[in-house]
Amino acid sequence: MKAIWCLAVGVGVQGAAQAQEAAAPRLDPVVLSVTREGRSAFELAASVDGVDAAQLREGKALINLSDGLALVPGLVVRDRQNYAQDAQLSIRGFGARASFGIRGVRLLVDGIPATQPDGQGQISHIDLGTAQRVEVLRGPYSVLYGNAAGGVIQVFTEDGRGRPRAQLSAWSGPDDSQRLAVNVSGAVGELGVVLGASRFRTEGWRQNSQTERRLGNAKFSWQPTADTQLRLVLNSVALPQAQDPLGLTRAQMQADPRGVDPAALSFNTRKTMHQTQLGLQWEQRLSPQHSLQLSLWQGHRDTEQFQAIPVGTQAAATHPGGVIALERDYRGLDLQWRWQLSPQASLVLGYTRDGLAEQRSGYQNFLGSGAAQQLGVQGALRRNEDNRASSGDPYAQLSWRLLPQLEFSAGLRRAQLRVRSQDHYISATNPDDSGAVDYSATTPALGLSWAVAPDWRVYAAWGRGFETPTLNELAYRAGGQTGLNLALQGARSRHTELGLKTRGAALGDVNLALFEVGTSQEIVTLTNQGGRSTFQNAGRTQRRGAELAWSWAGSQGWARQWQAQAAYTWLDAQYRDGFLTCTAAPCARPSVSVPAGARLPGLARQQLAATLDWLPTRGLRAALELRHLGAVPVNDLNTDAASAYTLLGASLSQELRTGPWTLKAFVRGDNLSNRRYVGSVIVNDGNGRYFEPAPGRSWGLGLSAQLQY
Repeated sequence: MKAIWCLAVGVGVQGAAQAQEAAAPRLDPVVLSVTREGRSAFELAASVDGVDAAQLREGKALINLSDGLALVPGLVVRDRQNYAQDAQLSIRGFGARASFGIRGVRLLVDGIPATQPDGQGQISHIDLGTAQRVEVLRGPYSVLYGNAAGGVIQVFTEDGRGRPRAQLSAWSGPDDSQRLAVNVSGAVGELGVVLGASRFRTEGWRQNSQTERRLGNAKFSWQPTADTQLRLVLNSVALPQAQDPLGLTRAQMQADPRGVDPAALSFNTRKTMHQTQLGLQWEQRLSPQHSLQLSLWQGHRDTEQFQAIPVGTQAAATHPGGVIALERDYRGLDLQWRWQLSPQASLVLGYTRDGLAEQRSGYQNFLGSGAAQQLGVQGALRRNEDNRASSGDPYAQLSWRLLPQLEFSAGLRRAQLRVRSQDHYISATNPDDSGAVDYSATTPALGLSWAVAPDWRVYAAWGRGFETPTLNELAYRAGGQTGLNLALQGARSRHTELGLKTRGAALGDVNLALFEVGTSQEIVTLTNQGGRSTFQNAGRTQRRGAELAWSWAGSQGWARQWQAQAAYTWLDAQYRDGFLTCTAAPCARPSVSVPAGARLPGLARQQLAATLDWLPTRGLRAALELRHLGAVPVNDLNTDAASAYTLLGASLSQELRTGPWTLKAFVRGDNLSNRRYVGSVIVNDGNGRYFEPAPGRSWGLGLSAQLQY
C-alpha cells in the first residue's frame, strides 16, 4: 500500500447520561458480533467500532441514525431532511452514489439483513428507542459479507431481561415535529420480551416535506436450556405520507433554501411505503467445541413513488411513466457452524441463501390533456414486469493464534447473484425485454495482528471485494430504451489496511487506520433526471485515507467529571481512468469527458466529529458537540460543490429516580451558530438540482417516564 500519512488533532466525546462515577464510554464493547468471531475490537485485525445505547440515545430525538453514529470514523450518515429518500450513508466512499436508499454497504438488524441480495438496503425500520448497540465494520474484513460489502453496519436491539418495565417518551422539535413512543420489556421465567411502538410526524423544514412514520417492533427471547437459545423478531414500518421536496439548483438554494422546485408541487412528488418482516434465530451448543446458529427471515415491502417528469417525456411510446409501484417479497437463511479447533484456533463455516421477488409497475403521473389535464395522479400503465434476484454464498473464516502475541485470520466467500426479468408489458412500440444476467466472484480476506505490548496492537489486513448493480440500478437503460440494463457489470475492489490500537493510556484510547482501496469497473451514474438514473461502468478508481478515533475519561479528582471523544477521517477518492458520460437525458451515446484525477462525487476529503461531556452530579449531564465536513463535489465533472461547514451543538439532560419511577428530560440545540449549509447532495442530478439544504439553529425537548414493576 502506498504511504498515507495524516496528522489529526481533535477533542471531545459523548459520555453516558449517568453519574460522574459512571464508566467511561468506549467505541468498542467487550465482545463484537459483526466479525462472527465474538471478539473484542481491540484484538481484531480490522477497523470495527461499537456504539452503545447511551451514545445512541442520550440527549437525542431518536429519529435519525445519523445522530448517534457521528463519532465513528470513515462512516458518513447524512440527514437529507427528506424522508421519502432515506438517509445518505457511505463507508470509505462506498455508497456515496446512491440518490436514495443505501447501496454498497451491508446492513443487518438483529442478524437479519436489511440489505437485499442485489445490494440495495434501507434503514427506515430501525427503532432507535430499543436499540442496544450498533457495530460498524470497515475495510478488508467486510468483504466476507459478500456482494456490495464496502462496509457492514449491524444493529442489535435489547433483550428482555429482569423485572418488567414500561416507558413512555415524547420529543418535540421545530417545524411542528413530534415523536411519541412506548416501550415494554422484561422477562417472565425463561422468556424475554421487548415491545416497542413509535410515531413520528413533521411538517418539514422545507416546503413539500411533510412526513409521518410509524414503527412497531417485537422481540421474544427464549432459553429453555443452557445450550439452546431462540429469538423471534417482528417489525413493521409504515410511511403513509412522505412528501419529496427534491433537490435545489444553486440559484434556487441561494434564493430560498426552504423552497422547492415548482415541479415538486405540480407533480405532487411523494412516497408511501409499508414493510413487515419476521426473523427467527436458533443457537445450539452441541459440545464445548461445536455450536450451530441458524437465522431465517421473510418480509414484504410495498412502495409507491410519484416523480416529477415532464408530461411530454412521459408521453413517449417507450417511457415507463412518472409513478413507480413496487411490491417486494424477500426471504433467506444463514447457517453457521463454529468449531473451536484448539485453544489457539477456531473455524466458522457458513452458507447464506437470499432471495428477492419484485413486481415492478410504472404509470404515467398525469390524467387527461389540455385544460382538463391533472398532474400528480396515477395514470395509464406503462411498465409491468417481474424481477427476481437470488444468491447462494458459502463462506469460511479461520482465526489462529500463532504465538502468544501474534494472531492470523483468514476468510473466503463465494459471492453469487442471479437476476431474472420477465416482461409483461409488450406492444408494437414496446418489445419483450425479458432477460437474465449472472454475477459471481470469490472474495478472500487476510489479517495479521501483533500485540507489541499488553495495551498496544498493530495489524495489517487485505481483501478483495465485489459489488453488483442493484435492481434499481439495472432498471433503466440510456437513450430511452426499454428493459433492464443487463450489460452493466459488477465492480471489483482490492482493500489494504494498516492499523494501530492503544487502550488504557493516560491520554486516552486511540485507534489509527491507514487504508487504500483500488476498484475496477466502478459503477457510475450515466444520467440522473426526474428521479430516474441510468448507470455505466467506468474504469479504475482509488480511495486512500486515514481514520483516527480517540476517547478519554477522567479517573481522578476533578477530571472524573469529564469525558471526551473525537473521530477524524481523511479520504482522497478519485477516478484513475477518464471516461465519457452524459449531462442530459435521454442520451444515446456518452460524449462528455470526465478526466482522470477527478474526485468521486458525494465525498468530502475531511470529516471531524468531537464531543465534550460534563457530569458534575449524579443524573446531570451537559455536552458540547462539534461537527465539520469538507467540501463535497456534486458531479463527476467536479464543476460544482457543496461548501465545507462546521457546526456546534449542545445538550443538557437530567435524570431523576424516585421509587419505581425513572424520569428524564433533556433540551438540545443544533447548529447554534445558525449556519446556512447543505446537509446532503444528489449526485450527478441532470437538472442541476444537486443540493438538499439543512435547517438553521433549532431546539428540541425530550421527556420520558419509566416504571419498573
